[in-house]
Amino acid sequence: MSFMVRLQRLCLVVLASFLLIACGPKPPVKVGFIGGLSDRNSDNGQAGLNGVILAVEQFNRAGGLDGRMVDLLARDDAQTKEVAAQSAQELVDAQVEAIIGPFTSSMAEVIVPITGQAGIFQVSPTITSMAFYGRDDNLFRINRTTSDNAHDYAKVMLQRGQRHIGVAYDLRNRNFTESWLAEFRHAVTVHGGGKVSAVPYESGPDTDFALVMNQLLQHQPDGLFFISGALDVARLAQQARKQAPQLPIGAAEWAATEQLVELGGEVVEGLLIVQNYDRDDTSPRFQEFTEAYFKRFQRMPGYSSVSAHDAATVVLTALKNRQHGETLKAAALRSNPFQGLQQQITFDANGDTARKVFFTEIHGGRYVQVK
Repeated sequence: MSFMVRLQRLCLVVLASFLLIACGPKPPVKVGFIGGLSDRNSDNGQAGLNGVILAVEQFNRAGGLDGRMVDLLARDDAQTKEVAAQSAQELVDAQVEAIIGPFTSSMAEVIVPITGQAGIFQVSPTITSMAFYGRDDNLFRINRTTSDNAHDYAKVMLQRGQRHIGVAYDLRNRNFTESWLAEFRHAVTVHGGGKVSAVPYESGPDTDFALVMNQLLQHQPDGLFFISGALDVARLAQQARKQAPQLPIGAAEWAATEQLVELGGEVVEGLLIVQNYDRDDTSPRFQEFTEAYFKRFQRMPGYSSVSAHDAATVVLTALKNRQHGETLKAAALRSNPFQGLQQQITFDANGDTARKVFFTEIHGGRYVQVK
């Protein structure tokens, strides 16, 4: 066999190898998730992860990104600064295209600088602190701000005759809770000249909630309010029913999970709390989501599930619409508006958006809209 024939055959083998590689499965697109999957307020993170898993699975079944599947890399921030920083760096090192999360403002305070320095596009389903509002960075937020929610709460509570409100707030998520409290104090003053007395505490297994309640009641409030996660709100409500059963109770939106009703039982009956989605929505889109969610996880979705699914929709749509050489942030802004499960999502240049909310009270073990 001549040298030229052998060379021709070798070239054909090499060409065939390249063609096989080109025709083989395309590498997946990596998308990160970060949230509290352990510790005291893990109900938010777990439900949020479920919402993202469902969105990614539906996206992949529909063909993915032009045939490329999305690979979801989930990391726990454990609600501690050290774990959050490590998990954020792991996602940066994995070279994810985008990150969905985190779910609390205190964790965002740690995570966002790490992911932002790496230039990674990030969408948080739930953070609301004013510290992240109006900033031109790579962080988009699905939720409204603490200012929006605090002002709406103040109006409703003042209309109900609560002029002196006692507030307990958790310092473990102080970026959120202190922002919320400051906005609430301002709103109570602006909307009716009421008074707010606040008692801080740090959430933990050994927190003395009886003492926290006793300190609140020393201010002689005519209403009680808790800026805390679901587990703590259930325990604070228990003490409120023991020490001051005549006082109305309420809680910030952070606690509005399924766990609050499950853990609280009778002691959270009548509690006022806002939801960032309509639990009674009968639209086909939301009903299909609810049925798919229950079939996949054997649980009903909560507010973080809905918000996280919306956040995943933003990320996946931006990935699909991104043009050659375009940043994912630019693709997301160009893709405005997005159709969420219940609401249209439109971001401004800073990645902030408005969101409609619904006031509810807990009655008969379920959240009932306040008419």
